[in-house]
Amino acid sequence: MPSISEIRTDYTKASLEISGVAQSPIEQFNTWFNDALKAEVLEPNAMTLSTVDGHGKPSGRVVLLKGVERERFLFFTNYQSQKGKDLDINPACALTFFWPELERQVRISGVAERVDVKIAEEYFQSRPRGSQVGAWASPQSSIIKNRELLEERVTEIEKRFEGKGVLPKPHQWGGYEVAPFEIEFWQGRPSRLHDRIVYYLKDGKWLIHRLAP
Repeated sequence: MPSISEIRTDYTKASLEISGVAQSPIEQFNTWFNDALKAEVLEPNAMTLSTVDGHGKPSGRVVLLKGVERERFLFFTNYQSQKGKDLDINPACALTFFWPELERQVRISGVAERVDVKIAEEYFQSRPRGSQVGAWASPQSSIIKNRELLEERVTEIEKRFEGKGVLPKPHQWGGYEVAPFEIEFWQGRPSRLHDRIVYYLKDGKWLIHRLAP
């Protein structure tokens, strides 16, 4: 078995040139996302959300992208979770997608803002009932004594909403939309000489540059 330092992959599937990308990073993202769908990437909408708390402590976790609307990236969560608390203090955040089947990565830096309650309610009630119950039952990111406590809370919520196919949205649950100011597209290339094309938002316009790998 190789050691960790010996694990490496040489990327050879594609290249990326400024002349070949869209003028809008949102359009470019949508093109790559559709490519990931066609390639049957496992959970192509999975992204690492990175935040920073009030003490400068960084934190990252995988969440699911639920839409790209009005040039913003949408996801939902518990506002009382660690990420929710972080974003209330510091709305600057980063999103990272990695699609190994295509040897591609997308990095997004932006500012998060809570979505309208009606949007959150509509999405919450479109979720499977089990996910709705789970959102009510879980005090996300809080320390709990054991799993039995969580299961008891699920039972309590099931009894509370017995007979209801759709649950109301918990007040602590909602969504964020991230308005980007920088988006980088990374295409793996041989010998670690990867292609990196970055879009910077300046004065309302997107500037496109190549970065050294």
